[in-house]
Amino acid sequence: MKKALIIGAGPAGLTAAYELLEKTDDIEVTVFEESEHMGGISKTVTYKGNRMDMGGHRFFSKVPEVNEWWNKMLPMQAAPAYDYKTLDIKVPLADKGPDPENEDRTMLTRRRVSRIFFNRKFFDYPISLKLETITNMGFITTMQVGFSYLASIIHKRKENSLEDFYINRFGKKLYSMFFERYTENLWGRHPSVIAPDWGSQRVKGLSIVAIVKDMFGKVLPGKENRKVETSLIEEFKYPKLGPGQLWDVTASEIEKRGGKILKNHQVVGVIKDENNRLTGVRVIHDGKEEVFEGDYVISSMPVKDLVAGMNDVPKQYADIAAGLPYRDYITLGVLVPKLLLQNKTKMKTIGNIIPDNWVYVHDKGIQMGRFQIYNNWSPYMVKDLENTVWVGLEYFCYENDEWWNMSEEEFADFAIKDMINLGLIADRSEVLDYHEEKVKKAYPAYFDTYEHMDDLVEYLSGIENLYCVGRNGQHRYNNLDHSMCTSFETVKNILDGTKDKSNIWSVNTEKEYHETK
Repeated sequence: MKKALIIGAGPAGLTAAYELLEKTDDIEVTVFEESEHMGGISKTVTYKGNRMDMGGHRFFSKVPEVNEWWNKMLPMQAAPAYDYKTLDIKVPLADKGPDPENEDRTMLTRRRVSRIFFNRKFFDYPISLKLETITNMGFITTMQVGFSYLASIIHKRKENSLEDFYINRFGKKLYSMFFERYTENLWGRHPSVIAPDWGSQRVKGLSIVAIVKDMFGKVLPGKENRKVETSLIEEFKYPKLGPGQLWDVTASEIEKRGGKILKNHQVVGVIKDENNRLTGVRVIHDGKEEVFEGDYVISSMPVKDLVAGMNDVPKQYADIAAGLPYRDYITLGVLVPKLLLQNKTKMKTIGNIIPDNWVYVHDKGIQMGRFQIYNNWSPYMVKDLENTVWVGLEYFCYENDEWWNMSEEEFADFAIKDMINLGLIADRSEVLDYHEEKVKKAYPAYFDTYEHMDDLVEYLSGIENLYCVGRNGQHRYNNLDHSMCTSFETVKNILDGTKDKSNIWSVNTEKEYHETK
């Protein structure tokens, strides 16, 4: 039998493993995962009965194959996770789920609520044009936004940067209010020095015109069949026990089919022969190095690390890979009895907390990027749903910078001060508990040597039995469904004997945007 060596047990790696085992009996599959967890940055961490989602993951895709795949692993529930009218979380469907043999193996239907917190006021995200928005902005600011947008239509910028991209679609005023600071906070660089590629991937088709079309589309005849830009979706699916549940189930299915998943096995290198083919991988486990030989290598590890661990790489390509930047991530789960923010929406929630899945923070002087309310992702994420609110405070950073090197206690003190300054809680005494999680290389960044990424892709594609998949495997800001699609294409190529890998690298480069989070 031929052997497939798969690096990483995240969405891309596990999808590739499952698809190979489902579609052929002629390939032996081994997955190497450096941690204890399945799912990569899509893992779910449990702390004292409360669950944390690393970054927040919405399960929504326009790719039928992806939706079918999700439904196979976790049957999708048609109704909301609980009855919003009665606030009863014990409705039979929510308790039992559609899978009678495993009541927890369920994909819930959730409301999409994400807003911007700016100047202590809430604004819809993406920004809407309803009366509340205009009231919160004030008449003068609203007029400035309007004239700024008209100016952007008349004088289109050449899109050399992410700043140009946003201004062309929203005008300079809205850009300065709702994009500039958050983007700089996320990437650690001003949007004027970031390539426009990131914007084109994350907000494809979204603009003031798209927002207006969607607004009228909701009230005009035929609204059920209207085309909706993905950033404007109002509903999504979500695993009952968090996103990691999907990947735990997938891992279990892989092992049932004879696949091997080796946890705590860190791939530190790939071995290339004189014919420019990979013959195996070098793995560290329990402090010892071991070589595993194989016929195919499917890599979801960061391109930077993949190339650094590969022998005989020409200097020009090694330099591109070495210079690829990443942004790292820290989240602090904070347990409190309540939030001070008032729910002024018409949406009912347990405890009448605000209904948001996450909130983008745009206040100057606040370092927090976003905060999640895990209660609103799934009622099963919180141990004591009726008496506590479980909040995730998100910070973007660089590995080994000041925040990264803080102790958990030091970082908690710092982040909880942000909570107080934002008005989420009154003082430190309200915090019942907290837990910190760090994620390395969470966001592949679009600056520095990224401008030469096409050259590196051409080189890697020339290694016949190497397949790069997923967000970090392609150094592309992919969502869950994008990452899965790169693996779908990879498996098709392996089984068909196709050497051209352009179909794998072209996932998430089309105009249509498929959002999952």
